[in-house]
Amino acid sequence: MTSAGFDAKFLGTTAGIPVLTESGAADAVELDGSTTIDYTHFSLAMSKSRKFASWVAWNIDGGEMKALSRNNIPFVKDPRVPAAFQTGDELYRDNRLDRGHLARRADLCWGPKAEAQKANRDSFFFTNITPQMDDFNQSTKEGLWGRLEDAVLADVDVDNLKVSVYGGPVFNADDRIFRSVAIPREFYKAIAFVVDGELRCSAFLLTQNIVVAEALDLDEFRVFQVSLTELEKRVSLTFPAELHAADTASVQLLDETERKPLDSLADIRW
Repeated sequence: MTSAGFDAKFLGTTAGIPVLTESGAADAVELDGSTTIDYTHFSLAMSKSRKFASWVAWNIDGGEMKALSRNNIPFVKDPRVPAAFQTGDELYRDNRLDRGHLARRADLCWGPKAEAQKANRDSFFFTNITPQMDDFNQSTKEGLWGRLEDAVLADVDVDNLKVSVYGGPVFNADDRIFRSVAIPREFYKAIAFVVDGELRCSAFLLTQNIVVAEALDLDEFRVFQVSLTELEKRVSLTFPAELHAADTASVQLLDETERKPLDSLADIRW
C-alpha cells in the first residue's frame, strides 16, 4: 500500500504537522479544501505570495532505505497546484542558482521498491524545491546542513531507525529579489525521533546571506541550533505541542547575539 503524505504517528507516538498562523493560512494554496498537500512520504503547504513551500514534513525509515538514481527525473510543476503559485525553471535558467530539495530526495526513498520510486519522483516537484546558490547547495551535501538527518541516525540510539523532519524557508521581508522572485536566505529544520520510548525534537536554523547583483554571490552560511519557540518567531506557523515538549534546545541557550554557529555535528544537543 502506498503511503499518502506525512504520517503524524510514524514514530509510534503523535508528532503532528505544523499549523499555519492566520496570515499563513490566508496565503496558502488550498487543495481539496485543505492547505496540506500530500505526496509519497511527505506533505507540505505552499505560500501563494512567495511561490515556495512554507513548510514540508517528511518521514524517514532508516531501516528501509533504497539507493535509487536521480537520473532522468525532471523537475516539474505539480499539476494539482496552480502554476501561478509555483516557481519553476524560469528562475533557474542560466545562472548559479540550484534547484534545492527541501525534503531530501534520499530521505524519501524507502519502503517497497515501487513506493520508494514514487517518492523519488515526487521529490522533484517544484513545490519541494527552493533556490540555493550552487556553492551552498553542493557544499552542504558534505556540510552540516546536509548531514543532520544522517547524523541523528548515526549518533543517537533512535527507536526503529525512524525519524520525522520538518523544514522550509524563512520568508523575510527584505529577501533579495531576482527575476521577480524573492530568494529566501534562511532555512529551518526540526528533527523528531524517539529514544527509549521518549519523543525528542532538535531544531536548526541555517542563515544564507546572498548578495544578488549582476552576479549572484554567496557570502557564507551558518547553522545554529535553536528552539522551536525561536523558529516560530520567524515563520507563519506553529509546531505541535508534543514537539515543543520534546525540544532538546535548553532554555539556557544563548540569545541570538551571543550564540555561536555549530562547528561540527559534535556540537549538536540531541
